[in-house]
Amino acid sequence: QVQLVESGGGLVQPGGFLRLSCAASGSIVSINGMGWHRQAPGKERELVAVISSDGSTNYADSVKGRFTISRDNAKKTVYLQMNSLKPEGTAVYYCNADVSYVSGYFVRQDDYWGQGTQVTISS
Repeated sequence: QVQLVESGGGLVQPGGFLRLSCAASGSIVSINGMGWHRQAPGKERELVAVISSDGSTNYADSVKGRFTISRDNAKKTVYLQMNSLKPEGTAVYYCNADVSYVSGYFVRQDDYWGQGTQVTISS
């Protein structure tokens, strides 16, 4: 009933920038927290940044000052602006969202994940 679709990944040189987008669709009533995570080869998935419904944000120490998370509630979209990219940031980036949605006669709430988008930082 709810889908998250990421876009914007790719290959970029160290020091470069990328902007990731994640659009939610479906029978959505409201979207609460939204976030970005990443998983590098051989490593566990880690939190990158989160943004609450009122716009407050939190970042992993490794990306503070370089990444910015934002959201457009009208478009049901969350963004991740990534600047000064480093090779250790190479990973699959996933968005997730805490979504309230219509299911039959009810409104339910679940955590959804996108399929991931590859970000490779290399010269």
